[in-house]
Amino acid sequence: MIVRGTDRVLVMGITGKQGTFWTERMQAYGTCVVGGTNPNKAGATHCGVPVFATAGNAMKSTGFDVAILFIPPLMVKEAALDAIEAGARGLVVLTEHIPVQDVMYFIAAAQERGVRILGPNTAGAVTPGECFAGFMPAFNDRIFRKGSIGVISRSGSLGVLFCLNVVQAGYGVSAFIGIGGDPVIGTTTREALVALDTFPGTEAVVMVGEIGGSMEEEAAVYARTMAKPVIAFIAGGAAPRGRKMGHAGAIVTGDKGSYASKRSALEAAGVAVLDTPSDVGAALKAAPARIV
Repeated sequence: MIVRGTDRVLVMGITGKQGTFWTERMQAYGTCVVGGTNPNKAGATHCGVPVFATAGNAMKSTGFDVAILFIPPLMVKEAALDAIEAGARGLVVLTEHIPVQDVMYFIAAAQERGVRILGPNTAGAVTPGECFAGFMPAFNDRIFRKGSIGVISRSGSLGVLFCLNVVQAGYGVSAFIGIGGDPVIGTTTREALVALDTFPGTEAVVMVGEIGGSMEEEAAVYARTMAKPVIAFIAGGAAPRGRKMGHAGAIVTGDKGSYASKRSALEAAGVAVLDTPSDVGAALKAAPARIV
C-alpha cells in the first residue's frame, strides 16, 4: 500500500503523546489528516482536527481513506475492526507486541473487505514530496529526497539507512513501504514489490529483507518478471543457526528462511544482492537500465 497526498487520513489514538507528536509532523509535511479518535475525548478538537469516539463516527462525519493506529497492543484488534467496518481503504498498524491471534483475526477481516494493511510493527509509509503515514523522518530531505527509487523494508531503521544511502548516491526515493517486522503482517514483500513496480516514476526497487520466513523467496518469483532493476539486501547473514534474532519473524528452521536460501533465490531471479547497505549506490549505477 502506497499512501498518497490525496488520501484522507484518520489518526486513531491521536491525543496520546506519540499520536500528537507525529500527527503534527505529518500535517506539516502535507499529509491530509482529517480527524482522530479517542472515545474519552470525542467532540474535542486536537491538532486542529475533530476527535471522534470511533472510526465509524469519523467516516459518517468527515470521511477518510486510511487509518493510522497509535493504539496499545491489546486494543488494536478492536480499533482495526472499527476502521475496517467503517469502510477504510487501508490501515497502517504501527503497534508491536499485538497478540498473534488478534492480528490474524483483523487481517482476515481486512482481506474479506479488500482493505490493505501495512504492519503490524511497521514504521509506516512515505511518498516524498506528498505525505507520510507513521513515524518515518520524511521531513529530512537528506533521507527522503523525491526521486525514482522505490524502497521496501521490514525494518524501519534499515529502511531509513537505505533511503539515506540512496540519496547520498545521488538518487531519490519515489516511495517507501515499511511492511513491518512481525511474523504475521498484512502486506508481504512480494505485494509491496508489485505496488512499486506499477507506481509511476519508479525506475528501480531496493528491497531490504531479513532472515526468517519465505517472503523474499516469494518476491524473487515476481522480481524475475520485472523489467525494472531490483536490488536486495538480506539482514542477518551472520545469525547463529536456529536462533531468533531481531524481529519476531526472523527465525530460521532448517534451510527454510536462511540467508543462503534467500540470496540464492534472488540472484537466480536476476536480483543484485548486496553484501553491505553502503553498496546500494554502486549497484544502482551498475544496473542494466539507466536510472535517473
